[in-house]
Amino acid sequence: MNAQAQSASYLLKVRDLKKSYGAIQAVGGVSFEVMPGEIFGVIGPNGSGKTTLFNSMLGQITPDSGQIELNGRDVTQLNPLELNHLGVGRTFQTLQVFGKMSVRDNLIVAAQEHKGTMFSRMFAPSDSGLGDKADELIMLFNMQHVAHKKAGELSYGQQKLVDIAMAFMSDPELVLLDEPCAGVNPSLVGGISRLLKELNLKSGGSFVVIEHNMDFVMDLCHRIMVMVEGTVLAIGTPDEIRSNKQVLDAYLGN
Repeated sequence: MNAQAQSASYLLKVRDLKKSYGAIQAVGGVSFEVMPGEIFGVIGPNGSGKTTLFNSMLGQITPDSGQIELNGRDVTQLNPLELNHLGVGRTFQTLQVFGKMSVRDNLIVAAQEHKGTMFSRMFAPSDSGLGDKADELIMLFNMQHVAHKKAGELSYGQQKLVDIAMAFMSDPELVLLDEPCAGVNPSLVGGISRLLKELNLKSGGSFVVIEHNMDFVMDLCHRIMVMVEGTVLAIGTPDEIRSNKQVLDAYLGN
């Protein structure tokens, strides 16, 4: 974790979050904090409550109880658009790119909601003043050669990079990354990790990452939370998680 994250108070705080579906308790009293500049991983077997937790944090579902704070503000009841305006970005398990639009236009569209009202955007430049930011990310993601291609013509791995870049177009303070390596060729996983590390250092923002690729999580994250059956089994550094017997028994398996 960088010096900023060590010295500052939390950016995100989740307190005793609970969500049930009938008799099934998907999330049962989860609490944790994410510091400014921190990359925080969330792991656990299928059915451990990771997706329900994420969707609650993103305003897609309303928890039964508990609280979510962003910079000390209660955002538990806010919807995804309201959270986006407060500086929360996200990626999805499934691709959210616009296949018939160019890569560059995908990035611009992803951030247009941050450019004021519809009236103000009507009189903005054709790229809504976002062209420079789009070009900056295209360079960072090494996508210059495909910037003007339709996103739907790219390989799945390239589309995944576009999807991740879109989440950073509005300079978010917090980005929630839902399985950024899912379906990606193993040869590209290391590149995604390097990109996210560079973005983290460059922006100073915080990331919360759900991912099944253990090598990726252990390499990328400053701290990791392990969930089992809707509860928190452990939170610690990668080394602490690797050596935690309860985690090894319940999840890692070796």
